[in-house]
Amino acid sequence: MTATPERRNYQTATFLISAPTLAKCPSDRGVEIAFAGRSNAGKSSAINALTQQRALARTSKTPGRTQLINFFTLQNDEQLRLVDLPGYGYAKVPEAMKKEWQAHLADYLQRRRSLAGLILLMDVRHPLSDFDIQLLEMADDRALPVHILLTKADKLKQGPAKASLQQVRQRLAEWEDLVSVQLFSALKRQGLDQACSVMDRWMMAE
Repeated sequence: MTATPERRNYQTATFLISAPTLAKCPSDRGVEIAFAGRSNAGKSSAINALTQQRALARTSKTPGRTQLINFFTLQNDEQLRLVDLPGYGYAKVPEAMKKEWQAHLADYLQRRRSLAGLILLMDVRHPLSDFDIQLLEMADDRALPVHILLTKADKLKQGPAKASLQQVRQRLAEWEDLVSVQLFSALKRQGLDQACSVMDRWMMAE
């Protein structure tokens, strides 16, 4: 009989530390869930919605503001963490800096042992960029589960939104054992319970 995951109180998330590189990250113990996505995919808004906080993750009208690996603790327990990874692909920064961010992001995904799962955010209108696929391949290499949030679902009517969801599922059929997908809207608070349930299950890796 499968145990029911304990519901974590994501409202208790508090900032712990920002790290420029893997070497500066907190001790690689406990369990953490990371959030990644293009700089205009609504990653910060999603984190704030899931934690029911207005400004835990910084949002900006200028995509690409998250340039560090940001760690948050849950329930005052440094062994339970959420991680906001640098955005990619859109930021108006020098190409050399983009490559440096992406190198640190890849280093984290490939080597961080306490990482229990990756929440990958994609704009429902523009899913599966080349770099999204690269992240999925990295996750596949280490059998890391990925849950995709198709964000800004409120920007589409129900029919087109469901069609996009189905298209993403079809394209990722080869990864169905590791990858799950859902529609999500931080603005309308759509899909919060589903996403939290996935995170609860991963947190049981503790």
